[in-house]
Amino acid sequence: MFEEEPILTNRGQTLDQMSIDELHARISTLRDQIAACEAEIAKKEAQKSAADALFGGKS
Repeated sequence: MFEEEPILTNRGQTLDQMSIDELHARISTLRDQIAACEAEIAKKEAQKSAADALFGGKS
């Protein structure tokens, strides 16, 4: 199995209970996760384009 963090985690804290440093860390983690998602989307789009080109599919 993958050892990635769950996309959404319940840390038992609401945003108003978090310190400024905790909020900055959370934002950084979320940005990293967004970047990973965008990279995966780009990879899948490239794979789909290659398959479409090979098999004559339409986008």
